[in-house]
Amino acid sequence: MPETDSRGDLSRLIGDFRAGLSLLSRLPLPPPASFPTPPAVWAWPLAGLVLGSLAVVLAQLALGLGLSAGLAAGVFLAFGALTTGAMHEDGLADTCDGFWGGWDKARRLAIMKDSHIGSYGVMGLILVTLSRWSAVSALLAVGAWPALIAAAVLNRAPMAALLALMPNARGTGLSQSVGRPAPLAAAVAVLVALALALIFTGFAALPMALAVLGSTGALAAVAHAKIGGQTGDVLGASQQLGDLAALAAAVALLT
Repeated sequence: MPETDSRGDLSRLIGDFRAGLSLLSRLPLPPPASFPTPPAVWAWPLAGLVLGSLAVVLAQLALGLGLSAGLAAGVFLAFGALTTGAMHEDGLADTCDGFWGGWDKARRLAIMKDSHIGSYGVMGLILVTLSRWSAVSALLAVGAWPALIAAAVLNRAPMAALLALMPNARGTGLSQSVGRPAPLAAAVAVLVALALALIFTGFAALPMALAVLGSTGALAAVAHAKIGGQTGDVLGASQQLGDLAALAAAVALLT
């Protein structure tokens, strides 16, 4: 009986991982038998581990072919956008447009739902993507590629935390339909992300995690003031800003 239980637990863990990777990426994987509701957010950092590792492999291959660190960084970011369907970048753009393009909550949410991109969204994408590209270039130039994987792991934790701790502002959409995980589940996601980051970067992971915490707290405060909660777009923005925060801290520490 204990052996059967342990096999069942392992099957559930694998299922949670597959569901998380299927939800957060567009990798050609066989879909899981079912998606847990609420989502098993503890596995989201593991999805970041897979996607970040694959992106690092491609960036290292680009460097091996004689490309510059800047071009390899472009490969790294392009792969990340392709394998996620650029959904996090889309969330960042929609969040920028909505938060600063509307005068009240209803108008902000309507703008965020609109598929068109405005000037705030364009500027947000340009500034954040250029900053991330600069940081990735600097880290690749000095061989600090483990920090890129650590950042990819850490930047999935803010989505879990905001989904668990903030109410859904719209009452519809992806972040509403997947369900609201318990705060304990989000805490496990944070611990998993931190443990993996420590494996790759040692104690440099701690300042990186604190930087992510700062960016997530700032975004949460603005989201609360602007729309009274989170949406799928806000979760995507938290991933992008968390990634930038983690990379910036890694550049300051490792280059």
